[in-house]
Amino acid sequence: MSETSTSAADGPDAASSPFRDRLAFDLDVDICVVGAGLAGLTVAREAARLGASVAVLEGRQVGWNASGHHLGTVVPGFGLPIADVIERVGLDDARELWALSKEGADYVRATATEDLIPGISPSDGALEVSNVDVGEALISRLQTLGEEFATEVEGWQVDRVRSVLRTGRYFHGIYYPKALQIDGRKYVHGLAALAVRAGVRIFEETPVVSIDFSGIRKRIVTPTARLRANHIVLAGNIHLGAPLKRLSDTLLPVWRYAALTEPLGERLAEAIAFSGSVVDSDGIDHFRVVDGDRLLWASPETTWDARPKRFGAAVQRRIATVFPQLGKPAIADTFGGAVGVTVHGMPQIGQLRRGLWVASGFGRQGLNTSALAGQLIARSILWGDDRWRLFSPFELVWAGGTTGRVAGHFVGLWARGAASAAGVLARYREGARAREQAREARLAEANLKAGTRGPAPRRPPGAVVRPVPPPAPPRQIEDGEERYPHASQESERISDGRM
Repeated sequence: MSETSTSAADGPDAASSPFRDRLAFDLDVDICVVGAGLAGLTVAREAARLGASVAVLEGRQVGWNASGHHLGTVVPGFGLPIADVIERVGLDDARELWALSKEGADYVRATATEDLIPGISPSDGALEVSNVDVGEALISRLQTLGEEFATEVEGWQVDRVRSVLRTGRYFHGIYYPKALQIDGRKYVHGLAALAVRAGVRIFEETPVVSIDFSGIRKRIVTPTARLRANHIVLAGNIHLGAPLKRLSDTLLPVWRYAALTEPLGERLAEAIAFSGSVVDSDGIDHFRVVDGDRLLWASPETTWDARPKRFGAAVQRRIATVFPQLGKPAIADTFGGAVGVTVHGMPQIGQLRRGLWVASGFGRQGLNTSALAGQLIARSILWGDDRWRLFSPFELVWAGGTTGRVAGHFVGLWARGAASAAGVLARYREGARAREQAREARLAEANLKAGTRGPAPRRPPGAVVRPVPPPAPPRQIEDGEERYPHASQESERISDGRM
């Protein structure tokens, strides 16, 4: 099925959105969710399924920002490397956090079906590749994920990676067979429809003017009405607005854009023979094949807003760099959105004060984290599930404002430059090894034809050369001493010349 709506900011899904009503009357509910993105819609749907009355307030439209404009990759884990999570919270809590991330991925898989969301087009498998030769680090990470975190993963050697991604830029890889990818735009609109079916009331074009957090019943003021609720869930991003500036200031705004190519025909299959998502471990490349012969490719991040069409040429150049056989393919569409990235690299999930909850900071996290946040908060409110406390060590931290954005921009440039330099060095070393092996093979063949022995094999650098001691002089035999005291009878017979 076609999934090109993933790239359309004003595609057919937006035109047919059933959530056009503004909140024009006062309303009382159990739970009010601010923000109709992936996290907010998941909270609303799950809370309604558990019996609560829920209203969602959205300042613009459902999925208008990053939640409706992404590549749709669903992989367990977080934006913070698992080794850093273990260092921060310890192995036991890291296992519980990882289990939650797997629950989030399972939730997306169970929801993103053709029965519930027609045209969602799920497909399996994701491959994380490295642009440097890191075989030993790969083995260590595979052991951690497989043994400590019970995650189904496979380690791919260089030859296997390059058999499906025909480029010399990638080395080892980690394959997640239980990962999946979906049409991201259809998912967010399908999730909204499922929430409405469960009893949720969604109000678009309804920004929040002010919030009174005091008292058991919280009060929210919008331009045209007021709303009261026992619980408020702040599920917005960097666009929460003036009433929630203290929260939005804890997020570094990051924009990422993507491009969808025109159909490339058979030449795409000759370059990429992998149907799942591919992500570079350095966060530079993220791409997958859609509609059979089109390439969906994300550009590097930026901390400043820009027109998506400006990044079409950048994506073209990146595709030509990684897969020269594809050249610079024609771009059919570009799209993008802003996400909020936390300073500590983990999402913000939990209770800020009694009755006030937060589900935010999902930049670089993946779809599984917004799903786990939605499930966890709904169950926390209605069932008393306190596993949200696992995220307490990752507190709200000011992101630095404009200074933080400038610093983030230059850090991003430095990181991409460092990753690129490391990749160039790794490919140079690989080429040098290949040339040395070819030289030695040619020399060995020439020596074989000439009937001579080749030079002694090279010793590894730093090897200690030990001198060979001279042979000991023959010992003089004393009078009466036997010449061969331990010789066998047979050797004696031979030495005496008898048969």
